[in-house]
Amino acid sequence: MNAIKESLPVFAAFATGLVLGAGNMVPSWLLSHDLPMVLLSLLVFMAGMGLGAGDDLRTMAHGFNPKLLLPLCTVIGSLLFSAAGVLLFSGRSLADCLAVGSGFGYYSLSSVLIADLKSVTAGPEAATELATVALLANIVREMVAIMFLPLFSKVGGGMAAISVAGINSMDVCLPMIVRCAGDRQVIPQALFHGIALEVSVPMLIGAFC
Repeated sequence: MNAIKESLPVFAAFATGLVLGAGNMVPSWLLSHDLPMVLLSLLVFMAGMGLGAGDDLRTMAHGFNPKLLLPLCTVIGSLLFSAAGVLLFSGRSLADCLAVGSGFGYYSLSSVLIADLKSVTAGPEAATELATVALLANIVREMVAIMFLPLFSKVGGGMAAISVAGINSMDVCLPMIVRCAGDRQVIPQALFHGIALEVSVPMLIGAFC
């Protein structure tokens, strides 16, 4: 329940944006094509600083730790299942399905990036439609993680819970991951996993779009 409450400000911000946009009450400078990329660059810069300055990364990187490969496993697994969307949904290219799956639960950023980048090649209408699909898909991923983390943790252990949570392993889902795993030692791994995915989201979506 606490995790859901923590997501409410994000949903409220999204809903407010929809209302303001529909009512043409948004200042023109907020609609600048360059603004999302500026904010994204700042976000990635801050993520890199936090990752590099933290003692957790230094501890994990002291000698090779196989757990460092968990973000890569999450990326590969998510993209493989996303690629299956080509078989289920007609009219969607492989690149579109992979772009949607590259959000890893980061619905706010992934949908904005897809809408911005895809509009150049597919037009505003198609870009908006794909961005909406990405928004819903990543919201569903977060909700599934929140509701079923105890099950995933029981079946596959702490690493499975972290992977299913996607990028939310470092914030919204972190308290539940620790509680389900019963071990605070998973915190550094969960933080590293979330930050690594956060950095990969713009690169992967940019490549697929």
